[in-house]
Amino acid sequence: MDLNQVKKLAAKVSGVGETKIRIRDREKAAQAMTRDDVRALIKQGKIEALPKVGVSKFRARKIKAQKKKGRQRGHGTRRGAKKARTPRKQIWMTKVRALRRKLVSIRPELKEGAYRTLYNMIKGGYFRDKGHLMLYVKEREMMVKK
Repeated sequence: MDLNQVKKLAAKVSGVGETKIRIRDREKAAQAMTRDDVRALIKQGKIEALPKVGVSKFRARKIKAQKKKGRQRGHGTRRGAKKARTPRKQIWMTKVRALRRKLVSIRPELKEGAYRTLYNMIKGGYFRDKGHLMLYVKEREMMVKK
């Protein structure tokens, strides 16, 4: 049989591609006619299949370790818009929760009715951040003087 055909048979039998097959004994391989003949030659070592080579995880692990340290997150790495990377709703929830926590912490020092007013202002998106909230409270003198 033609050596290319033997190679094809050996590839099918051993479950690898044709490029991974090496024929050591050409005369014996040329006489092989069936799959069983090819299997026998593989067992004898006259035909061998090189091992499958996978994709290495080394570089992926290295990059993951760097990202864990906070590296490799610059403009060149980013894919997607700012608001796609952290959705608007997520940003909103984080901000509102922080503002509400701050409001609860200063609640005992607030004047009567100020808490609810500020709470609703937070809900309406009036304040940028905690600093803005505190500035507003101090300017309007909403704190009880001790």
